[in-house]
Amino acid sequence: MPIFVNPFKKNDVSDFEGVYLPLGQSQRHPAALAAANDRKDSLTKDSGSDEKKLESPSPDHGENNYSANTVEGLRAEIELELAASGHDTPYDRKSRVINKAISDIGMGRYQWQLFVLCGFGWLADNMWLQGVALTLPSLSEEFGVSSTNVRYTTCALFIGLCLGASFWGTASDVIGRRLAFNATLFLAGVFGLAVAGGNNWVGTSALYAALGVGVGGNLPVDGALFLEFLPFASGGLLTMLSVWWPVGQLISSLVAWGFIPNYSCATGDGAPACVKSANMGWRYLNLTLGAMTFLMFMCRFFLFHLYESPKFLLSRGRQAEAVATVHGIAYKNKRTTWLSEDILNEIGGVTEAEEKQKLSIGEIVTRNLDKFSTQRIAPLFATKKLGLMTCLIWFCWTTIGMGYPLFNAFLPQYLANSDSEQPTATSIIYRNYAITSIVGVPGSIIAAYTVDIKYVGRKGTIAISTLITGILVFCFTASSDPNFQLAFTCLEAFFQNIMYGVLTPEVFPAPNRGTGTGIASCLNRIAGLCAPIIAVSAGEANPKAPIYASGGLFLAAFVAMCLFPIETRGRQSL
Repeated sequence: MPIFVNPFKKNDVSDFEGVYLPLGQSQRHPAALAAANDRKDSLTKDSGSDEKKLESPSPDHGENNYSANTVEGLRAEIELELAASGHDTPYDRKSRVINKAISDIGMGRYQWQLFVLCGFGWLADNMWLQGVALTLPSLSEEFGVSSTNVRYTTCALFIGLCLGASFWGTASDVIGRRLAFNATLFLAGVFGLAVAGGNNWVGTSALYAALGVGVGGNLPVDGALFLEFLPFASGGLLTMLSVWWPVGQLISSLVAWGFIPNYSCATGDGAPACVKSANMGWRYLNLTLGAMTFLMFMCRFFLFHLYESPKFLLSRGRQAEAVATVHGIAYKNKRTTWLSEDILNEIGGVTEAEEKQKLSIGEIVTRNLDKFSTQRIAPLFATKKLGLMTCLIWFCWTTIGMGYPLFNAFLPQYLANSDSEQPTATSIIYRNYAITSIVGVPGSIIAAYTVDIKYVGRKGTIAISTLITGILVFCFTASSDPNFQLAFTCLEAFFQNIMYGVLTPEVFPAPNRGTGTGIASCLNRIAGLCAPIIAVSAGEANPKAPIYASGGLFLAAFVAMCLFPIETRGRQSL
């Protein structure tokens, strides 16, 4: 078995022999069998018949047979879901058939491998955000920039994050999830290594901005991609994916704790001028994080064959490839599948093949730019309820996008207590930061379970955790004692990761999910871009003002979350 795979290989159903099993002989998911029995009971009551309940597998008894193992029964499942959703197009029908096929295959090796590889994107996102925060004191000393103005370095990173989120989120709907999935970490790794060679503040900030273009696409692309391969029963793993977010912070904090206190310029009265040779800690940090990011890209690109999203292929009229992808998942999971083009056509209708044309590079670019239009945004407002939910989600991503960096992106500076009579030692600052990162990790794991609790769900989980996060941010300012601050930063990190674990894209329909999450992530990054500006301006007047603003933004997000009209617990995405 080869160690490396061909990342550009296209698959056909013939590549996966022994995977296909006719629907009548297949083992359907227990939920599908239960629904079929419910329909049978309803028909029995209506007709006064005492026919036995359906079992799986079941022979075909004609067009009125609603067994889960017949096309008629499968169509009945789809019709029931379509009636509840209000959307009925060929794509919707076929997309739901693919949902059923993936659910019947179940969770397996392919999804678990994808869970790890998508997690790399979440890990890299927060790893670099915290990595920049951890280098600010060293940059200030070496390049002679004030402790407030050096925060513009974070602003440069967010410029890149904003561009990356808006471009990669929408591009994944146009060029496919696979290319975007691999390109984001490649760019982040290359520029992450390059930033360690920065010789001046402006150049270093510019490299951080370029790095951000790659990192910025991870959340919208990876979340949407993972969701489209998940069986319905394992939907909670989308929330679990965010457990990688605090792991990124943990890695940054541990690496920084090892390098920066030991390889940084001396500070205080009488300290010699800070030169590059005496201040290599932040460079070692960036080289380490850059190498790790590039290693994650290589794992994605060479060690794992990522199938293109079947729903993306379906939305582009590449139905045969979509079926092949589902067969590939079944093959990887050592399962069988009943999905075929005949079943898709029988339930969703026959889709005419798109005319293929050979286009020049200029024509391809023009066509792609034409697709970045309101036509992609309009479906997110197809109904009043979906439109309201879209606006509220975008508002929450915006407020949290500003509130999070106002507190976390400058936390090493807040922990230093440089304005107090007894500034905290550098070794204590980075130790406490590492402890905070460790405590925050279980938050995302807990969120994966609370979202499925009755009467709590996704809405209750995110609202409660956001409220508590905002309160704890205010409490942090009550004392400058390092132990007091450590206690509240640990609690804040724990509930904050619960909150971040529930910010997911599943409410958006798949053809426009990349666009919806891309816009949300872009607004998140734009708000984050404003955070350093606020931190610089407000911090000069009152060092605690950015912290107060952060707490207020979290509370504003809490109010919006209470107004969410859609609860996605127990529902499958399109």
